[in-house]
Amino acid sequence: MRFSYFKKLGKTMKTIIKKLLAHYWLVYPVLILKMFIYYWQTKRLDMLSIYDVPLLSLLFLFCVFEAFSFKESKPRRYGFYIVYTLITLIMLADAAYSSYFGKYVSVNQLYQITSLGQIAGDGDVIGASVSPWCLLTLIDYPFVLYWYRLRNKGKKGMLDELAKCWPEKFHFKNVWKEKKFMLSLIKSALHIIIYIVAICAWYYYGLNPQNLRSVQQVNHIEFFTYHTNDIVVNVVGKLKRSSVDEKAIQKKMKSIVPKSSGTAYKGVAKGKNLILIQTESFNNFVIGATYNGQEITPNLNKLLKKDTIYFNHFYSTTGVGNTCDAEFSALNSLYPNDIRECYRMYVDNTYNGLPWMFREKGYSAMAFHGYVKTFWNRSEAYKNQGFQHYYSEEELEQTQISGFGITDKEMFRQAVDILKTKQQPFFSFMITLTNHIPYELDQSLASLKLKDSDVGSTFGNYLQTVRYTDEAFGKLIEYLKKNDMYDNTVIAIYGDHQGMNKETPSVQWKMTDFLGKEYDYDEMLNVPFIIHIPGLNESKVADTVGGEVDIMPTIANLMDLDTKQPYVFGHDLLNADEGFVAQISYVGEGSFITSDDNMLFTIGKDGTVASGRLMSLLDGSRKNINEKLCQKYSDRAQSLIDTCKEVLDNNLIANYITH
Repeated sequence: MRFSYFKKLGKTMKTIIKKLLAHYWLVYPVLILKMFIYYWQTKRLDMLSIYDVPLLSLLFLFCVFEAFSFKESKPRRYGFYIVYTLITLIMLADAAYSSYFGKYVSVNQLYQITSLGQIAGDGDVIGASVSPWCLLTLIDYPFVLYWYRLRNKGKKGMLDELAKCWPEKFHFKNVWKEKKFMLSLIKSALHIIIYIVAICAWYYYGLNPQNLRSVQQVNHIEFFTYHTNDIVVNVVGKLKRSSVDEKAIQKKMKSIVPKSSGTAYKGVAKGKNLILIQTESFNNFVIGATYNGQEITPNLNKLLKKDTIYFNHFYSTTGVGNTCDAEFSALNSLYPNDIRECYRMYVDNTYNGLPWMFREKGYSAMAFHGYVKTFWNRSEAYKNQGFQHYYSEEELEQTQISGFGITDKEMFRQAVDILKTKQQPFFSFMITLTNHIPYELDQSLASLKLKDSDVGSTFGNYLQTVRYTDEAFGKLIEYLKKNDMYDNTVIAIYGDHQGMNKETPSVQWKMTDFLGKEYDYDEMLNVPFIIHIPGLNESKVADTVGGEVDIMPTIANLMDLDTKQPYVFGHDLLNADEGFVAQISYVGEGSFITSDDNMLFTIGKDGTVASGRLMSLLDGSRKNINEKLCQKYSDRAQSLIDTCKEVLDNNLIANYITH
């Protein structure tokens, strides 16, 4: 009896679904749902009060469907399949990219497919970085293709019914039956109306010079306009590069690059070795913090107490290259951009960053990383960066692997074994790896006792790998002392970028609970910068606002290095007159962090200052926006990024440096 009931229910549901699918006009509410899901997944729902943006997207989407439905033919059918598939895939890419970076994907990110391919084998990395909900952007795809085919098979749908309802006395019914004249007329009229409305809306909201805020909103938020503009700017625009005025660029830099004055700490580490360590996914909040009654970073905490300068208001300045852009910025005092990772985009440029500056002083320069040498194109990029040798996974002994590659303790041990054979002084750039997302660590290496509620969570795993990396720092110092290298070696440590992304709901909730306040960009973008100089005989906490772009000039002051070229976009944090850092990834260009009233400003997703957010660096509290002041600083931040891009695009450093 029960079986027959379910059989009958199943048959009924099948009939209902079949009847629903028979009405192709249902494609329109499905397209509306598609746009809703898209703007939800790309975190633009707060912009739906700007009703013109989703309306404009719907009009364009309707135009696509109607344009290919006007007259049935095989080329039109396959043309629609290709175009709609492309639109759907771009929407999926936007949703996935926004779930991590908070912005739409650009045509330039096509170049990152090779880097993505190197980590795609580890599904946990993708899963931890991208929200699975973004797959909802595909939910309409099979239905829309089905309805398109149904419509063009001549099935009678909404327009057919409208035509049939025309008054009998006009005798159009028979004409429609014989020549389908009425249906064609209605279709043509609707096409024309939709196109006119779409063009008028696009002009009013996207092109009208009298409506400038709407121009910004549409360019930053509306799907079709953003990607059309992206292609025009980044593909067509590159073909129209004009000559540059170097004097004008250098004059502009004097007004936008933060200034330093004085000679404090100049040359205090002159002639010493330098080990500069870029620490993977290392947030500043772990420094000095305790969890479940345990210090998270006991070794770094100990380091801060003697012969150490610690910058606690230090922020990542990464572009789309994330880790590789962090090191590019740190080594060269140049801003990356949101177009493409600099190690590929500017691989053939001339540089005069830390490796070259040290080599001019008689140092040897080498880099260490426990992953494959081709990742982020390092094997090619490091040649022009000035490194004489790059020790990657291929050249190191794979004695202990966890997560992505060789563990940090093993990488440090092998690096010191290599360094002790080199002539001193040396400059060694090391990149840690164990604390890489998804923060997997063999249980035999884990030492932090987690709460039951945090076991297996991203938050708990992160704290565990942070603790391991901290232990690796302790081991590094132990190795240096054992080989009589410690007293003559400066150790500088900084985090490359955040490890806990606030855009991930589970992370946001855990972090807010851990910090006792809302986890926001003031904490997320904050990474540590620590300089340990044995024999300094002082320790201090410097609260000057700075970023990775300031590392090179700060190190140059400590070790008495010569810059020899004018294109330096950071400043010496030990003698800073002000602190100012432009932001690129996660919060968008036009965002900034400044020591003026200790402010962090994030530009609105629509690209306007008015819809942005201002918060205090001291406690994360929200502040009222002084639109005039924030616009001034936002323009300065954008100008720093644009000017640096102009320098890199035209390889201007080559006019001053020959190697």
